[in-house]
Amino acid sequence: MAEAGAHLTSTAVNEQPSIFEVLAQESLMEAVRPALKHAVKILAESNPSRFGFLWRSFDELYLLLDVLLQNHFLSNCSASFSENFYGLKRVSGGRGLPVRLGLHRKSHWRSLLLLCFVPYLRAKLEATLARQRDEEDFSIRLAQSRSQRLYRAAVAAYPYVSSAWQAWIFCQQLLFVFGVTKTHNPLLWLARVRLARLNTQDIRDIELKNSNAGSLADGSFLQRSWWLMSQAARGVAVSLSTSLSLGVFFLQFLEWWYSSDNQSTVKTLTSLPAPPPPLHLQQEADSRNCPLCRKLRTNATVLSTSGFVFCYRCVYTYVKSNRRCPVTGYPTELQHLIKIYSPES
Repeated sequence: MAEAGAHLTSTAVNEQPSIFEVLAQESLMEAVRPALKHAVKILAESNPSRFGFLWRSFDELYLLLDVLLQNHFLSNCSASFSENFYGLKRVSGGRGLPVRLGLHRKSHWRSLLLLCFVPYLRAKLEATLARQRDEEDFSIRLAQSRSQRLYRAAVAAYPYVSSAWQAWIFCQQLLFVFGVTKTHNPLLWLARVRLARLNTQDIRDIELKNSNAGSLADGSFLQRSWWLMSQAARGVAVSLSTSLSLGVFFLQFLEWWYSSDNQSTVKTLTSLPAPPPPLHLQQEADSRNCPLCRKLRTNATVLSTSGFVFCYRCVYTYVKSNRRCPVTGYPTELQHLIKIYSPES
């Protein structure tokens, strides 16, 4: 038992990382995404017409940047960004000790697929599940086809699949702690790789690979073109990795600063009265027409992000499709719709 748990805190000769190292590198990337998303949201709110598309297409843009970043580190360091940050590398298959740095081609593409596209699909499923819950909360029942009913059933089954997945991860981590398995995460097992610590020879190989990267520039036209594209991708990846490496503490600070507990304290200290509406809107302040359908409002609903009042069905359909206020362009979700109860109703 003592031998099986010896790698928990010691730097063993067998290059086996501890459970604390592997969990720390996972938490690093988990903190980057929400912090970047919040930064993009603030940028979009500051200028919706110019930066609103960044918020609406955040998942796709983050996927593109993630693919560039992870592919660079997998090609040059045989590890993801967070794994390389903690001095770890990926080793293709086998139970023997790693001798040289480098992943097999199949292991490389499996790792890239599981590192980038699985979190992207999971984020999309969770967003879809959240929208479905909002529809149920707002008591909307639209006509559905058979394919839509099957789709809703699949989305309804997602929480149970997610719970089973989390249970698998927990069991895998327990087996890793007691030395039964070489991988702590099912994604590593599916990619057929395991984690190990970088050694001196690995660092020399990385430096040698970077020094020889310019040799392709003296080849044929196709080789030079490929070299230029790889250098451009490498430049983007290096810039991203450097900025992320320097901004890890700042991103974690942002995550804490904008947490619900801290924001409740900030609001109590900095809350100010709401300013009056702009002068060019005061003439339309008494209007009872919906800005979307231009008719008399029915089931009046206000957007908490902008303060404008619409028909409920009009604004619900628009926000669900565009995720922004139809007048100001501010990023908006369905939970920002507030029903207005007038004395006449």
